[in-house]
Amino acid sequence: MTYIDTHAHIYSTEFDEDREEVVQRALDVGISQILMPNIDSGSIEAMFQCEKDYPKLCVPMMGLHPCSVKENVEEELGLVKKWLDERDFIAVGEIGLDFYWDKTFIGEQKEALATQTKWAIEKNIPIVLHTRDSTAETIEVLQSLEHKNLRGVFHCFGGSLEEAKAIVELGFKLGLGGVTTFKRSGMDVVVPFLSLEDIILETDCPYLAPVPYRGKRNEPSYTINVAEKIAEFKEISVEKVGKVTSDNARGLFGL
Repeated sequence: MTYIDTHAHIYSTEFDEDREEVVQRALDVGISQILMPNIDSGSIEAMFQCEKDYPKLCVPMMGLHPCSVKENVEEELGLVKKWLDERDFIAVGEIGLDFYWDKTFIGEQKEALATQTKWAIEKNIPIVLHTRDSTAETIEVLQSLEHKNLRGVFHCFGGSLEEAKAIVELGFKLGLGGVTTFKRSGMDVVVPFLSLEDIILETDCPYLAPVPYRGKRNEPSYTINVAEKIAEFKEISVEKVGKVTSDNARGLFGL
């Protein structure tokens, strides 16, 4: 059985000392692909190096993370657009809104989200959304840009069933990761009512490691722990979770 980690910062400096071992552990548990969202201008070189070192396994996206939307947002967006025009990517990401850390640039974040979403529509590729403390606001932005080519995933989903339904109605997938395994996340009363066809798996490594690794560095091999928890919640086999979510990822990202 194979699995796809649809959201992994495997290029992070936190893996510089043992990246090869981390990748091997992922392969050993059946991870067939590791999809890499970009952060900003500072992460592009390392991301491309991972793509070069692990061709077809580590696959890049291109985008500007909302936490990197600062005074130089136009410069950063210009670089994103340059790369999107220069070569192919599986998605525009990681983009979105983050109202948790700093609300100084909320207006700029919304504009950057809208701009990058329009680029994705033009390129006919999906978007990968970061929505910390901003799910409702992100849905509003997307609804204002309604387009037949608009699709993607709300990554690191940990919201309510009502939010999940609104996201699915937009034609988006739900990216489930380590939060799904947390005891007090509330996902035990959400996941059983989600259609498996609307779910893709992710780790968001090196962040948000699933139980039993919570608090430690996350890595792509832990995708299996997320799959096992979903299987438990939905009372189905982990093999079925792996197959359907991998098919969903391949369909969404054109893998």
